[in-house]
Amino acid sequence: MTDTKTNAGNFFEDFRFGQVIQHATPRTVTDGDVALYTALYGSRFAVQSADTFAKAIGYPKAPLDDLLTFHVVFGKTTPDISLNAIANLGYADCRFLKAVYPGDTLTSTSEVIGLKENSNGETGTVYVRSTGRNQDGQVVLEYCRWVMVRKRTKGSPAPEAVVPKLADRVDPKDIASAVPPLDISKYDLALAGSPHRWGDYKAGEKIDHVDGMTLEEAEHQTATRLYQNTAKVHFNQHTEAKGRFGKRIVYGGVVISLVRALSYNGLGNAFHLAAINGGRHVAPTFAGDTIYAWSEILEKAEIPDRKDIGALRVRMVGVKNQDCSTLPLKNEKGEYAEGVVLDLDTWLVLPR
Repeated sequence: MTDTKTNAGNFFEDFRFGQVIQHATPRTVTDGDVALYTALYGSRFAVQSADTFAKAIGYPKAPLDDLLTFHVVFGKTTPDISLNAIANLGYADCRFLKAVYPGDTLTSTSEVIGLKENSNGETGTVYVRSTGRNQDGQVVLEYCRWVMVRKRTKGSPAPEAVVPKLADRVDPKDIASAVPPLDISKYDLALAGSPHRWGDYKAGEKIDHVDGMTLEEAEHQTATRLYQNTAKVHFNQHTEAKGRFGKRIVYGGVVISLVRALSYNGLGNAFHLAAINGGRHVAPTFAGDTIYAWSEILEKAEIPDRKDIGALRVRMVGVKNQDCSTLPLKNEKGEYAEGVVLDLDTWLVLPR
């Protein structure tokens, strides 16, 4: 059967440097999305959980969890960027630029900023900068990612290699635009669930977030569909049964959301994920795995012209199926320790 009306997704050979792709299907986010996000990950940050709390400090109402915004924007890109992906490899220069609220409509575009064929001749790495906008055309999110994509035909001509140079760190002056001026005197630490403000943390401090959460098959499948993420590796067991793992890989964003939710225990007032400086999915995660998390404070930064909030640069590490309280990030060979699945360098915003 032949049908040229369907979309088989782009293979590595189909991408061109400088190509701009408008992704389909605008998505209006609702209170239902917020409730389901909470059901999937159990996030407890007060600003995103209660209109009353958010309004008291200066928001018009509770904004979406930043990662819910990320997932919706990311999901739009998958049919064009990663439908034929083997794995999403990493992120950089991710900035949350404007708060998103229930009722907003999000769209996505991507620009191809790099291409490099892999030595096996069967795959290549595609680098893109993706942008999410609201219904008024305002940019709410920008990020870079790179993904390993299958070639349609082994040995076919590949595009000229271009590997972009990406910033190691988002400048702290660029991370506060999504947070309105806040009345910190109205920030209720008891209701937030933590007494620790920005000034209570110091560089070099490590925090074991203690709790673990087992990821169920139905949960990661629901999440993948919720974000309209069509990548085969996440939802098609018929094809993935023949792949290298013999089963579906959990969408990496699910792991990021779990780690972020778990980080509440120790970083309960880090209410805004302002930026992702860089990160990678170190190893795959599968249904049935239990995720734990720990964090390291890498840097503290004041935000220009803001006396209400400060920024912590935090390395957030996800670990599967083992207590991470004594687990090192890397072994004596400099390789990631067994069990580490996520290494994410972030900027978090806290009240001062």
